[in-house]
Amino acid sequence: MIMLTKAAFSDCEEMHHIRFSVFSPLLEKYQDYDTNPANKPIEHIIQNMQNNSFDFFLIKLDIKTIGYIRIRKADENKCNLSQIAILQEYQGNGYAQEAIKQVELLYPNMNTWELETIKQENKLCHLYERLGYEFTGKEENINDKMDIVFYEKHIRK
Repeated sequence: MIMLTKAAFSDCEEMHHIRFSVFSPLLEKYQDYDTNPANKPIEHIIQNMQNNSFDFFLIKLDIKTIGYIRIRKADENKCNLSQIAILQEYQGNGYAQEAIKQVELLYPNMNTWELETIKQENKLCHLYERLGYEFTGKEENINDKMDIVFYEKHIRK
């Protein structure tokens, strides 16, 4: 069972390391140098943490941090699941799915959740679809190897 804990500024270095570790293989595969999180400096995380629109949560398995999740509050009714990173050795165990379910519960007033992911990464698309996210029809071409697709989930209260 995983647990989410609110990240602090003291966690920025660890999150940067996780981000680099998780997103570097995708950078190598898709060569999306301008958009890939692995290419962004630690200051990017620090700036996001200073912005009240963003919340960061560490994903912990027992006491070990195995990843993090970043949420952007778009408005009082809408959140964006703007980044999730699980260390490679912990992927495929349902931890991302559980983290997303838990983080959604932390924002009970949100009616809409949005995210974007890599179209060519079928496992990611399947993960989000399993959690009730629906493809909006919007796509954005990044380069000849990669497209971004957009998903939404509407919470009925």
